[in-house]
Amino acid sequence: MTYDREWLDYQQEIALRHTRAKKNRTDGVDSVEHIPLRYMVAFIYPITATIRGFLENRGHGAEEVEKMHQAWFKSVVLQVALWSQPYAKAGDF
Repeated sequence: MTYDREWLDYQQEIALRHTRAKKNRTDGVDSVEHIPLRYMVAFIYPITATIRGFLENRGHGAEEVEKMHQAWFKSVVLQVALWSQPYAKAGDF
């Protein structure tokens, strides 16, 4: 994965698709008009905790599973942090 300007721009697009700015417009779906920030933050635990079982079932050793789990956790936290930016007022970030 290359964390370059293109990747950052895409993260910004995903972030906006969770807010009233672009929710439901890009994909033409009929869903809630806004995802509250608290849902974004609460998303971190279940998506991180539930992946461990999948990692363990692939035959990797405990140390390797822990490394993959930590990498997944860091990735999820980074993405949620980036996706939270549109919720901040100008000057708050």
